Amino acid sequence: MSASPKYSVIVPVYNRIDEVTDLLNSLIGQTLRNFEVIIVEDGSTAPCKAAADEAISRGLDLRYYYKSNEGRSIARNYGLERANGEYFVFFDSDCVIPPTYFETLDRELTAQPLDCFGGPDAAHESFTDTQKAINYSMTSFLTTGGIRGGKIRLEKFVPRTFNMGYSRKVYEQVGGFREMFSEDIDMSTRIRQAGFSIGLIRSASVWHKRRIDMKKFLRQVYVFGMSRITLKLLYPDSLKAVHCLPAAFVIGCTGLILLSALVSPWFITPIAIYLILLFICAAISTKRLKIAAMAVPAAIIQLGGYGAGFIKAYFTKIILGRGRSIEEEISLRKGK
Repeated sequence: MSASPKYSVIVPVYNRIDEVTDLLNSLIGQTLRNFEVIIVEDGSTAPCKAAADEAISRGLDLRYYYKSNEGRSIARNYGLERANGEYFVFFDSDCVIPPTYFETLDRELTAQPLDCFGGPDAAHESFTDTQKAINYSMTSFLTTGGIRGGKIRLEKFVPRTFNMGYSRKVYEQVGGFREMFSEDIDMSTRIRQAGFSIGLIRSASVWHKRRIDMKKFLRQVYVFGMSRITLKLLYPDSLKAVHCLPAAFVIGCTGLILLSALVSPWFITPIAIYLILLFICAAISTKRLKIAAMAVPAAIIQLGGYGAGFIKAYFTKIILGRGRSIEEEISLRKGK
């Protein structure tokens, strides 16, 4: 292993022992090992140091750090400050990396250099049915408009930290992550505004476990919806029509349900058609009727949760002007 690896893999961790073990095993199995791994334990009460030590004993170029809990962005920045690579690659601790990931990434960046890049995510065959259903909901054009790396997209590609990287030059000019919700979108926006190139490397995908149950999934997407308004306050031009679709879904469905109860049951027809279409597409994509059936409530949770968070934040922060300003929020999250 060279003293200066080409890639530095940076992973923030908080109480994810089993997931980190799977992630490290997948990194040990890479066909190209021109990378180092930096694990930053962000104040976990159940540290993963034993898993890190085991990976080191199996030949993985890994450094493990434990620090007090300050949030995942500060943990990533802690790793950035200690990284040696030409490029920094970010994975979430609940990812599993296909064995040819770095071989593919190296080939694609050689053929078409990029300052910042990202790849799609998918569900591994070993994942639970719930995880597969949530994964379909998070990646389907019918639910996200393709904004998470699909073949058809309604906005520019935005790398996310479950599978994202950028060059040392980007870091030196743009800096690290801000401790805020949707920090990866904020980072990608700052990189684009600085004039750096950003691209999707479709063949460099990861397997992403996502949330293990629908309750946690609901909390996650609700926060996503609220953070979209925070991003609008930071970048007024960043809010696109596709981001408003979940809110339109919530308002539209509420109206149709009320009309079906008060006027005619036929008003429920558009919702029924959409859910049937979603089930059919999920069945074709996953080839499992059970997962397709679970994908329907997952999609309702995703659109409903995101839409509700979006509506609440829009009403309180933009219409009423309540809450902290974005500058105050960021300063408080940084502990200033």
